[in-house]
Amino acid sequence: MSQRIVIDPVTRIEGHAKISIYLNDAGQVSDARFHVTEFRGFEKFCEGRPFWEMAGITARICGICPVSHLLTSAKAGDAIMSVRIPEAARKLRRMMNLAQIMQSHALSFFHLSSPDFLLGMDSDPARRNVFGLIASHPDLARAGIRLRQFGQNIIEMLGGRKIHPAWAVPGGVREALTEDDRSAIRSRFPEEIKTAMTAVGLFKQILKTHDTEARVFGNFPTLYMGLTNPEGKWEHYEGHLKFIDSSGNVVADNLDPARYAEFIGEAVESWSYLKFPYYKPWGYPGGAYRVGPLARLNICKFMGTPLADEELGQFRQMNPGAANGSFMYHYARLIEIIASLERIGRLVDDPDIMHTHPRASAGINQNIGVGVSEAPRGTLFHHYDVDDNGLIKKINLIIATGQNNLAMNGTVKQIAQHYITGPKIPEGVLNRLEAGIRCYDPCLSCSTHAAGMMPLQVQLLSPDGTLLDEARRN
Repeated sequence: MSQRIVIDPVTRIEGHAKISIYLNDAGQVSDARFHVTEFRGFEKFCEGRPFWEMAGITARICGICPVSHLLTSAKAGDAIMSVRIPEAARKLRRMMNLAQIMQSHALSFFHLSSPDFLLGMDSDPARRNVFGLIASHPDLARAGIRLRQFGQNIIEMLGGRKIHPAWAVPGGVREALTEDDRSAIRSRFPEEIKTAMTAVGLFKQILKTHDTEARVFGNFPTLYMGLTNPEGKWEHYEGHLKFIDSSGNVVADNLDPARYAEFIGEAVESWSYLKFPYYKPWGYPGGAYRVGPLARLNICKFMGTPLADEELGQFRQMNPGAANGSFMYHYARLIEIIASLERIGRLVDDPDIMHTHPRASAGINQNIGVGVSEAPRGTLFHHYDVDDNGLIKKINLIIATGQNNLAMNGTVKQIAQHYITGPKIPEGVLNRLEAGIRCYDPCLSCSTHAAGMMPLQVQLLSPDGTLLDEARRN
């Protein structure tokens, strides 16, 4: 008789999810699903709000990546106003986005994933966490904390607060950087560059000891998509969209991000609140594609900064054509930290970021506005449809985690088929299933938004834990 194994919840990710593994009559894995059980209705309850408020509202979607929504929403507002924002605002927004990428990647690698690498996939789960890492590798843990702190400090210097800064607005930003803050940023560069380079060197050693994980953690062909500039340089805020296949061949290039609906479709399944975006010309699910650091490194020709370009060269030697194993997301994340640091180092010396007029003024000139930028986890789309008074009639948010949904489900299935041979899941296997999802660093709070009724379960318990009553609504 076929069996189903449920892992609920999946730990060390942002949000709520579970994994179902299906066994056939022979006890072998026939299928696996990554269910996102969290319901968020942002697209619906934003209707009727003035588009001017959307940057502040959508930044509240998530406490991990508020900056990504803030900036992308502001870009959608720019489009509605039909303005070209001041150069100072453009560079300041880019600086904040780089700081966001850096701090989020540091959280993912040092806090959420490195306990698996350094303490062991099969180690005691009570110890396999950031506190165990602090006990066993105190210098590395401290350096990782300070690297993330550096990114958060830059966000706070620009936006006035680390979480949910109300700073980027349609037309630009509220204010520029101060001279004192610019000096403070400069002073931290030597330390943080050293930390990033140490982490890259460490992960190269991890690849030697985790060969099996590198081979079976989401190692299958998909498309890859992200922003790049006209020369093919790594991009995080502007540029056009590009798709490549699993061999590195260009599938589509020079795509206008504002016309995303012509080539990106969104499928739904009854067993998850997370949508399944796909590349329309290839259909569903054949048009599965991945976004985020791995995709950005696969599609770009070069990083544009010396240290990051040197590391990209070594990355490409290990992964000719394109890197298809999701375990390599960790490597790509570290290279992007280096690139972000180098680019912030250039921007901090740019005189434009001190300009006192970083905002353009205009009214409503378009009823449709699309903002697109690269969040830490991948390409983020904000699409607003407004009336002539600027009130939101409809919005669509396509989140990076959703775009990785097909790949995350494939990763869970691949890992389960490799490690599970019966009805029991040893702790190390359970952790590997979760670690396969953590490769993508999913942000489920951002990505779940759907129409329909949320399954609800209510239990009435006595003080000693006895179940007195239970009600379900599906």
